[in-house]
Amino acid sequence: MVAGVFKRLGIGALDALLPPHCLTCDAPVGEQGGLCADCFGKLAFVSAPICARCGVPFPHEGMGTPMGDGVWCDACVEAPPAFTAARAALRYDAGAKALILPFKHRDAVEMARPLARHMARAGRELLAEADMLLPVPLHRWRLFARRHNQAALLAAQLSRISGVPHRPLLLRRLRRTRPLGEMGARDRATELEGAFGLAPGAARVLAGRRVLLVDDVLTSGATADACARALLAGGAARVDVLAAARVPDPRMEGV
Repeated sequence: MVAGVFKRLGIGALDALLPPHCLTCDAPVGEQGGLCADCFGKLAFVSAPICARCGVPFPHEGMGTPMGDGVWCDACVEAPPAFTAARAALRYDAGAKALILPFKHRDAVEMARPLARHMARAGRELLAEADMLLPVPLHRWRLFARRHNQAALLAAQLSRISGVPHRPLLLRRLRRTRPLGEMGARDRATELEGAFGLAPGAARVLAGRRVLLVDDVLTSGATADACARALLAGGAARVDVLAAARVPDPRMEGV
């Protein structure tokens, strides 16, 4: 109780010295780390209908193929990913980019907590079943250039919010990979073959556990799939995925 009082006093003093402003513009807001009404209104939250497997949003009801656990998109029916379910908080559009791009490329680490709050709401069912949180790892040279792994920052904040343990060092990126954006599904799989592995002793920790893999942006799902394969091969019982944002499938958006 006393600690809570001092925490509130500290926050009040900080607000007096540095009045809180919107994370993406200079408008005043009610608390540190908040968004103004205009910027919040630009966020598009992922909601049903979505693919039950990869979490991609469907443009409208009636799309996809009914399966045992819900409706799947065509891509998941054709080649089911190794992970069981993926969810994301935001559609990756202009509103989400205003939060994620500074976080990813301009050291705006203060974005981690508000993004994690949105993720915790979107992934509450996955968090409730998870035994541990693992971030998608960066290769050491990319980590050196970027100075932080945004997925690890999100996983750490999600751990504080949910109480699920955060294990940032179990999964490793063993080699650098080329950007996947322009590649087809087969080329992505080839590029990611053998790109991820486990740290020494990780199999003992993973055995029989349900892992929630954390990332900032889920695009095709190829990276998450490669990570899930490495974790399942290491003994994990199940791998799910939770991302801050999901890139819609352009093949469906025009339908």
